[in-house]
Amino acid sequence: MTDMQNLLEARVTVVGLGIEGIDLVRFLTSEGARVTVSDARPPEQLTDQLAAIEGTGARLSLGANRLEDCTEADAIYVSQGVPAALPALRAAEEKGIPISSMLELFLDRCPAPVAGITGSAGKTTTTSLVGAMLDASGVDHVVGGNIGVGLLSQLAHISPTTKVVVEMSHTQLSRVARSPELACVTNVTPNHLDQFSWDDYVDLKRRVFKYQGPEDRAVFNYDDPVARSFMDEAPGHVYATSRTQRIPGDGAMLDGDRVMRVKGGRATAVVSRDEIRLRGEHNVENVLSAVAVAGLLGVPDEAAARAVRAFTGVQHRLEPVATIEGVQYINDSIATAPERTLAGMRAFNEPLVLLLGGRDKNLPTRVLGEEAVRRCRAVITFGEASDLYASAIRDAEGSERVTLRQVADVSAAVEAAAQVARAGDVVLFSPAGTSFDAYRNFEARGRAFREAVHGLEAR
Repeated sequence: MTDMQNLLEARVTVVGLGIEGIDLVRFLTSEGARVTVSDARPPEQLTDQLAAIEGTGARLSLGANRLEDCTEADAIYVSQGVPAALPALRAAEEKGIPISSMLELFLDRCPAPVAGITGSAGKTTTTSLVGAMLDASGVDHVVGGNIGVGLLSQLAHISPTTKVVVEMSHTQLSRVARSPELACVTNVTPNHLDQFSWDDYVDLKRRVFKYQGPEDRAVFNYDDPVARSFMDEAPGHVYATSRTQRIPGDGAMLDGDRVMRVKGGRATAVVSRDEIRLRGEHNVENVLSAVAVAGLLGVPDEAAARAVRAFTGVQHRLEPVATIEGVQYINDSIATAPERTLAGMRAFNEPLVLLLGGRDKNLPTRVLGEEAVRRCRAVITFGEASDLYASAIRDAEGSERVTLRQVADVSAAVEAAAQVARAGDVVLFSPAGTSFDAYRNFEARGRAFREAVHGLEAR
């Protein structure tokens, strides 16, 4: 929605008061808009959020998403995760009222070119790695987006020469009609099929490069079939990354045990495979994506290498929590799909006690069950999808070799894991389901796991 440059006195409704909603309210009110906040949650569930927008002058309309808040607005900004089928939004659409998002507003207003990173997995780690590489190179940069940092609040600190790196989720991309000047797709695997068809989900990821021009650039994971197929569709210059093969053209690849950046057809070693401190082959792929993106942003190879050697990961992503009586406890709460859990399991050679649970996203579980039976000493299932994951284990050949327990919640799962784990084991909290059966987000679930582990430690 590019025609809302002047917001002075405009009647604007912000739907959803999360991180994006708070960012929108502060920015829009500072631009002189008359802002209404529409959120279905009652005030008592929004204490922190309301404190964050105190003094902005925004009008609050809480406890329901009322039709008139949207149908009587000049423009609407929707936070990611708010369903497109919301009746108030549908009614506004029918009236032709423009509906936009924090990300689209940021892309409209940002004075510098933007690098946008998306993917079913790895986008946060890749974005954080690119940020670390920019930091190591000492250039002016801003990192934000879907990693918990509001973007609009950073506009004041961005000049035309600032390097801007933004993590973009599929829900954020659903409400943009423009693409960043530099796009990166880490992978596209089955996810969120409880909300989208596979074709629709793939199409949302496609939007990160769909609106690019011939001079724009895009980086794709050549090892991922969907990302690889995007290479033929991208309108601008195309770059590839690969962990398993030589790439066509420029980008980054693993050659033996060396991460190589390829520029002008010439390959240069950046860092050794054994210098990557992150566990798992999927994280080698994330390093390759980050090296390719950072290289296109002008980061010298030496700075990229320093950042990789120092980078120990992002919270809730194979995060070591504690070692108790010889047992490592690992927080991988980000694993909200079986694909993520498979990658997590494959990052370890040690015997595993796997904690599975949460809410199912209508994703296949057969391969998860088979891999768990191959790799795990025990599996503990919890939460809403406990029966589903327990069935996947029981249905796998050789399941009689695996101890299987079903418990109520995260805390009980940690207790059960402590009872069956032996010295040398890894207790891997990699749930495969979303957190929404019991927690607001995967971060809150990860914190609950940490707290339960620290409770064991204290005893």
